[in-house]
Amino acid sequence: MDRISGGTTGCRVVAMPYPARGHINPMMNVCKLLVSKLMDIINITFIVTEEWLGFIESEPRPPQIQLRSIPNVIPSELVRGSDRPAFVEAIFTKMEGPIEQILEQMQESSLMPVVTAIIADTLLSWAVSIGNRRNIPVVSLWTMSPSVFSVFCHFDLVTQNGHSAVDTSSERGDELIDYIPGISPAIRLADMPRMLHKTRVQVSGRMSEAFAFVHKAQCLIFTSFHELEAQVTETLMAVLPFPVYSVGPSIPHSTTLAGDHEREQTTTITHNNNNMDYYFKWLDSQPKSSVLYVSFGSFYSVSREQMDEILAGLRESGVRYLLVSRGDHASGTVPPDDDDDEMLSSNLVVPWCDQLRVLCHSSVGGFWTHCGWNSTLEGVFAGVPMLTFPLGFDQITDRKLIVDDWKVGMKVMKEVGAERFVRKEEIGMIVKKFMDLDGDDEESKEMRRRAGELKESCRRALAKGGSSDTNLNAFIRDILKCHC
Repeated sequence: MDRISGGTTGCRVVAMPYPARGHINPMMNVCKLLVSKLMDIINITFIVTEEWLGFIESEPRPPQIQLRSIPNVIPSELVRGSDRPAFVEAIFTKMEGPIEQILEQMQESSLMPVVTAIIADTLLSWAVSIGNRRNIPVVSLWTMSPSVFSVFCHFDLVTQNGHSAVDTSSERGDELIDYIPGISPAIRLADMPRMLHKTRVQVSGRMSEAFAFVHKAQCLIFTSFHELEAQVTETLMAVLPFPVYSVGPSIPHSTTLAGDHEREQTTTITHNNNNMDYYFKWLDSQPKSSVLYVSFGSFYSVSREQMDEILAGLRESGVRYLLVSRGDHASGTVPPDDDDDEMLSSNLVVPWCDQLRVLCHSSVGGFWTHCGWNSTLEGVFAGVPMLTFPLGFDQITDRKLIVDDWKVGMKVMKEVGAERFVRKEEIGMIVKKFMDLDGDDEESKEMRRRAGELKESCRRALAKGGSSDTNLNAFIRDILKCHC
């Protein structure tokens, strides 16, 4: 990207991510975008807990981004899934004080420029209060889809229509939600975020609190690109009291997007796995578009029994696959010798991989995903069709976007939830259909064509003069007050 030259004073930004991988990564990527534009004048302080500092401090980042930590005042990342309400409650009640202490130290230091802005995850409602108390502009960063933002932004309508505490997997699941501005009228109750479930009222209450504060921010940033959900984004731009900037996809993409070999040349932010050369060597040996990449994200997990069925179904399908598994199934991942027969195997299981580079590899023809927003954006960027298997929260709505709105994916199962167990026979059939490149299925051909169109739309948005590039420049000019 072109750099923007500012004045003689520095631009100091404080970044406050929600403490979870799916929130930290996109915020870090937004910070890197700002550095690419304001390299000579910007300085960003990125605040995380001590635990998260240990997780991310070795990951590459420009020197303009410094990490600061607060004590571990919230439950560990390793156990937060066991009591999600307690984890959320700790975030809302325990983090504000320690982070404000860091801000106070920064503002008292004569060696540092005044803080220009705070970029805070939308879910951190107290960050808006900190900024308002200290007269620092607060930028709200939303790391999920604009559609999910609109659902919670109009939560009063959800409540008025009796949908705020309903079991979305019940017989009411087919009820149409046709009253949220900008949202497709074809969305059903079963497609809504799982936070609306009656058993999650405490957590959804905190979400409502966060959205009560978001209106006091100075602007909103989406980690998506405008064209992906143009209708809902433009509707929000018309009703919100501040500017909205779509600057994404906020994923670790390459900034050089020209040429016929993009899928081979894309680079990413982390290269921490010693087995990387091995699994890319394996991918290099596979036919074009023949591999199904399978990953279910970093937080929600699939039961051992369901994973056994998934592996059995994958084997029965006869499809080549690369599967990322963090559990007991992540075995046999030590790189073999060059002449080892396993290099000729039609499948590979690894505990970690460089996901965006894998998706952009020419041998990958499909992505079995949990539909997390960052993974969804990476699938769109790579132009690969998606086999959808949402596990919770916003992923259900993302599945609806992928399958019904964009028509670039298929469902593993009709409905969602831990109560639904998918057998290997069903998995085998859907995987085989999904990856059939030579068949006459018109749905499959259309799905791949549309995935290619979305990819091109994404690349245009990121290019110089595209919507994301233009929005980022406008944000820098209008909010950070740095001018060309």
